[in-house]
Amino acid sequence: MGSVQIVTTILAAAITAVAVWLAARAVLKMVAVIRLGQPAPERFTDKIARTRAMLVETAGHTRMFKWGVVGAAHWFVMVGFVVLSLLVLEAYFEVVTTEGGLPVIGHWTIFGLVTEIIGVLGLVGILVLMAIRLANRPTRPGGRSRFTGSTMWQGYFVEWIVLLVLVFGFVIRGFKVATDHFEFPFWATPFSHAVGAVLPDWEDGVSVAAAVKIIISMTWLIVISLNVTMGVAWHRFLAFPNIFFKREPAKPAGSGLGALRPMTSQGKPLDFEEADPEKDQFGVAHVEQFSWKGLLDFSTCTECGRCQSQCPAWNTGKPLSPKLLVLSLRDHAYAKAPYLLAGGGKDLTGEEKATQAQLAHLDVLALAEADKPLIGAAEEGGVIDPDVLWSCTTCGACVEQCPVDIEHVDHIVDMRRYQVLIESSFPSEAGVMLRNLENKGNPWGAPQNTREDWTKGLDFEVPRVGEVDDFEYLFWVGCAGAFEDRAKKTTRAVATLLNEAGVSFAILGEGETCSGDPARRIGNEFVFQMLAQQNVETLNEAFDGREKSKRKIVATCPHCFNTLGNEYGQLGGEFEVVHHTQLLAHLVSTGKLTPVQPVDGGVTYHDPCYLGRHNRVFAAPREVLGDAIAGDLTEMPRNSERSFCCGAGGARMWMEEKIGKRINVDRVEEAMATGAKTVAVGCPFCSTMLNDGVNGKGAGEQVEVVDVASVLLRSVKPEQPQSSKESTPVVG
Repeated sequence: MGSVQIVTTILAAAITAVAVWLAARAVLKMVAVIRLGQPAPERFTDKIARTRAMLVETAGHTRMFKWGVVGAAHWFVMVGFVVLSLLVLEAYFEVVTTEGGLPVIGHWTIFGLVTEIIGVLGLVGILVLMAIRLANRPTRPGGRSRFTGSTMWQGYFVEWIVLLVLVFGFVIRGFKVATDHFEFPFWATPFSHAVGAVLPDWEDGVSVAAAVKIIISMTWLIVISLNVTMGVAWHRFLAFPNIFFKREPAKPAGSGLGALRPMTSQGKPLDFEEADPEKDQFGVAHVEQFSWKGLLDFSTCTECGRCQSQCPAWNTGKPLSPKLLVLSLRDHAYAKAPYLLAGGGKDLTGEEKATQAQLAHLDVLALAEADKPLIGAAEEGGVIDPDVLWSCTTCGACVEQCPVDIEHVDHIVDMRRYQVLIESSFPSEAGVMLRNLENKGNPWGAPQNTREDWTKGLDFEVPRVGEVDDFEYLFWVGCAGAFEDRAKKTTRAVATLLNEAGVSFAILGEGETCSGDPARRIGNEFVFQMLAQQNVETLNEAFDGREKSKRKIVATCPHCFNTLGNEYGQLGGEFEVVHHTQLLAHLVSTGKLTPVQPVDGGVTYHDPCYLGRHNRVFAAPREVLGDAIAGDLTEMPRNSERSFCCGAGGARMWMEEKIGKRINVDRVEEAMATGAKTVAVGCPFCSTMLNDGVNGKGAGEQVEVVDVASVLLRSVKPEQPQSSKESTPVVG
C-alpha cells in the first residue's frame, strides 16, 4: 500500500463512518415520527400478496411505465442504483489497492458485462431525467409545472450525484484499462475500454477515482441524513414499505381508489352507536391522528408532481395541489415531532397531555408548530387552508398516478370528517344537501313518494320488489335517476333496453334512499352510515335467501355503483353490483340487443371518475357506443385512467365553484375540440355538469350531452323520440 492508498483509505473510512452514523440517526428519527401515527392493523394482512405487489410494482415499474420515456429512464436509474451499489462497495477495495475488486464475483466476465450495460443505460437514463426536469422547471415560460412547489435544489442535487457516481464508476474502470489491471475483455466492456483509451497510465488513478466516488456517495448520504424530509432521495428506500403496506395490495393501480378507508379510532372502525367524542377520534384534527401509514405516505412523497399534473382543481386555478398538501403535512409532522416525542399533544377534549417540565427544554419553533391548527387560513397559521381541503373532487387522479401509492383521497376525507362532525365547518351551501339527506333521504329534498314518477308513460310495467316472485337484477335507480330531469331520461332508457332484452328486473321504488355517497365524501360519516345501514337492511331483505352471486344490482350512477359495490360490505351488505354500461355491453354482445341504425354526427366519451378511474370500467361503455355508432369513438386527449373530472365528485355537486376556472367548462372545451356532436356520459352528475358547461359556452344547439344508454336506445329503437335539449337549472 503506497502513500496515496493510505490517504484514500483513511478519507474513505472517515467520511463513511460519519455518513453511516448520521444515516442511522436519521432512520431512527423517521421511524419515531412514523410511529407517532395511529394504529392500522389491517396493513399487516396477506403478506404474500403484499410482497408480490411490491415486487411487481417496483421491479416492473408498472406505475412509471405509463409515462413512456420517463418511466424507462427512471427504471434504468433505479436498477443502476441497486445493482451498481456493488460497484460502490467495490470502490472500498480499490482505494486500498489498484488491483482491488469484489471478492468472488468481482472477476466474473458476466458481472463486468451486466454492470457495463446497466452503467451505460443508467447514464442515458439520468441525462434524460435531468433534461426533463430542466424542461419542466417551474420558472420556465408557459405556465405552471408539475414541479411547481417541489424543492428543486434537492432534485438537481440527487440527479447530479447519480450522474457523478456513474461517471466515476467508468473512470475507475478506465484507469484499470490504462494501467493494464482490468480483468474484463473488450467485447464485454467496450465503453470502459473506450474511456481507458483516453486516460493516462497513472497507477494511483484507480485509488484516487475510487476515493472520489466514495466521497460523492457518502456526501449524498450525509446530505439526505441531515434532511429527513428530502423525499426525492428517501423515496428510494421508503417506496418499498409504502407500497408493501398499501391499503389493497390486490389492486394493480391505486389501492386508495374505490372505497374510502373506514372512519377509525385507535385502529378500529368507529361504531356510531357506541362512539363518544371525548374518547373516540372523529376524523383527523392533528397530524399525529393520521395512521402511521399516513405519516409514511407523507415521508415517501417524491415531489415528482404527477398527482399535481393530473389534478382537476390544480389545473383550473384552485389552491389544491395533492403534492403540496402532502408536503405541507410532512413538513408539519417533522417540525412538530420534537414536541410530540417529548410527550406533548392534545387529548380528545383539547387538554395538553404533557407537563410543563416535559416541554421546558423544547425549541420554541417546535412549540410554535404545535400551536398551528391543522386546518386554518393563512392568518390563523393553518397548515392546510380550508379552500385547499374543499377544492377536492375525490376524483382519484392523484392516487392513480402516484408511483409510490400515496393515498391522498383518504387523508383529505379524514380531515373533512373532523371539520364536518366536530367543528361543523364546511361550505354553507352543502348544509342544505346534508339536511335533505337526513330529512328526505335524497340530496334534492324531493318528496319520497315521487321516486317512481319516472315510470309514468312507459309502455310496459316496471315491477317492484315484493310484487314479483323472482328477478335477475335489482335496478338501483338512485336519487338523480329518480328526481333529476336529465337523469330520468337515462333511467327510462335503461329500463326500456332491459325490457327489450328480456331481462327480468325489479326496483325498490319508495323503499330506496340515497346511497350516502355525497355524505361520506364531504366527511359526514354519521349520515352516510345512517343511510347505508337502512339500505343494507332493505337490500338484504329484498335478496333474502340468495347467495352473493345471485344478489345482483345494476346501477346507472357510478357513485351508487361504487358505494353499493365497494363500501356496503363494510356494513354487512355483500352484493354483485354492475354499472348499466357493463350490462348493456353484455346484452349487445350476446345478441339480446341489436343496434339497427348507427347514430351519426360523431361521438366522444367522457369517462366518469367513479366508473373509470375508481373502478376500472373503461371498455364496456366504449363497446356499447362503438356498436351504436358502427364505428370508432373520437377520443378526447385526456381519457380512460387520465380522464379529466367533471367537477361534481366529493360532494362538490352541491358546492359553489368560486375560485379559478370552472372544471366542467375546462372539460367541455376539450370535448368540443374533438368536433363531435354528441358527448356521451355514463353518470348523472357528469351529465348535469357537462350540460351546464355546454350551455355556458352557448353551444347547446351544436353539442348534445347524453348518456350511453340513450345513445344505444336510439340505435336499437330508432323510432324512439329524440330527447329534447334540457334547460334544467344545475344544482352546484
